Amino acid sequence: MTDPRSTLAILDPATGAEEVVLQTDRLIEAPNWTPDGAALIVNGDGLIWRVPLAEPRLVPVDTAFADRCNNDHGLSPDGRTLVISHHTGGKSCIYTLPVEGGTPVRVTANMPSWWHGWSPDGARLAYTAVRDEEFGIWTCPVSGGDETRVISGPHHYDGPDYTPDGDWIWFNSTRGGTMDLWRVRPDGSDAEQMTHDGSDNWFPHPSPAGGEILYLAYEGGTEGHPRDREVELRMLDPRTGGTRTILSFFGGQGSINVPCWHPDGRRFAFVRYGRP
Repeated sequence: MTDPRSTLAILDPATGAEEVVLQTDRLIEAPNWTPDGAALIVNGDGLIWRVPLAEPRLVPVDTAFADRCNNDHGLSPDGRTLVISHHTGGKSCIYTLPVEGGTPVRVTANMPSWWHGWSPDGARLAYTAVRDEEFGIWTCPVSGGDETRVISGPHHYDGPDYTPDGDWIWFNSTRGGTMDLWRVRPDGSDAEQMTHDGSDNWFPHPSPAGGEILYLAYEGGTEGHPRDREVELRMLDPRTGGTRTILSFFGGQGSINVPCWHPDGRRFAFVRYGRP
């Protein structure tokens, strides 16, 4: 018997206990928690799905014309608004809509733009973008309007996510030579490399409880962030620089691309994939 294509699970990093929520032969990705902790949001087949934890199943969210949604989506701090990244004209563009579904409203005037973080005060979105042929991290008001460059350059930048106090934006970049975790102030100051371990490190997610940073580690030398690889989920303590591996599994692209912590910061959701 072959493994299910996708297994949606919850992990307690303190104990290593894993709870399987849902298994499906559909390719699903990038779980987010609703602020009430009652459901997870994932994408699959270009659509957005809600998974109620009381009765786990894939319930489609009405996104109207947006039927090419990628794995860069999430929820506002108050849980009322869903942000999605939908491919239009061959490029990713950011939209918002009510969490219960509805017609998406365009946020980013420029493309491509891939959403990754929401400021704790609910006012701004952080995203990866390509502008003037360079990757970078940008922010803009939730309602759209002028975007602000945080950091960019002739390297790859991805995965921006705010700390719960809003003081830092964490991201991953090759600006130091290899793919490592970095953090920067929202105004673009104090950029600091935070990992130096020889792995290719992606998608840092600060715990809502403060303290450690969850991230995905690939074997050093991996090109991009592919799916279906042997990878590790690790935790980084930014105060000491210490890291620890909490799970080795078959995953990668789609496992934790976007904020995936439970609101209490004690557990997180992720997706593992079936081995061929």
